[in-house]
Amino acid sequence: MEIRQGIHSQHAKTLDTEGLRKEFLVESIFEAGGYTMTYSHIDRILFGGVMPLGSPVEFGDVSKQFGVEYLLERREMGIINIGETGKITIDGETFTVGNQEALYIGIKSKVVIFESNDARNPAKFYFNCAPAHMKYPTKKITREEAVSVTLGDEKNCNLRTIYKYIVPDVVETCQLVMGLTKLKPGSLWNTMPCHTHERRMEVYLYLDVDADHTVFHMMGEPQETRHLLIHNEQAVISPSWSIHSGVGTQNYSFIWGMVGENQTFDDMDHVPISAIR
Repeated sequence: MEIRQGIHSQHAKTLDTEGLRKEFLVESIFEAGGYTMTYSHIDRILFGGVMPLGSPVEFGDVSKQFGVEYLLERREMGIINIGETGKITIDGETFTVGNQEALYIGIKSKVVIFESNDARNPAKFYFNCAPAHMKYPTKKITREEAVSVTLGDEKNCNLRTIYKYIVPDVVETCQLVMGLTKLKPGSLWNTMPCHTHERRMEVYLYLDVDADHTVFHMMGEPQETRHLLIHNEQAVISPSWSIHSGVGTQNYSFIWGMVGENQTFDDMDHVPISAIR
């Protein structure tokens, strides 16, 4: 498990490109036949990917890292599959999770097993995991069951559809919210004008980025912005003080996950374009 410490906004201003990438970017999310985990001290979010091949994959012993007997003893987890169809078995109950389908797992779930239906076309289970205080039922969410909204327009190159999978209108959770945003062909921008949210942090996983394309992820305080170059299936940690906007050299998608004080999707501190530096 990789550990990332919290970074003060004043410290972030002093970092060069290498330093920013080391602190905020996770370049490898999926490893064939196994799993990855990154733990951030920012709101204690845990995120990563599981990519089973011919054999089932389980999370290893985490008692030392988390001080508990099993990973979800005091945590909840949200999963969105960006690969082919697979299965997730939780304490003996099996859920089939297809491409762009999600699964919420409540706390006190002891044994979680991941499998791909076809090892040649594996599932890619991306997960966010956060501290929780109460057990809510495990629930599968299809894309049709997600709350969807289309924003932006072609004129401003930001026509996109947001699919809200793990939000209060769809499934009860303690604090975790997750969703998928897909930009339409010809659209490049997400979330501009940008915003921060002082009360929540966020992690982005960028996907559907072709090998010869990239996304410029904008970060930093609104008057002291920086950027990271992102490639396919890489993730970025976004502290509450940082903007999190992006523009690609082609259209792309991203999964957003948030934890913090509330679950209100529209709780944002908007920043006008004229104020950004």
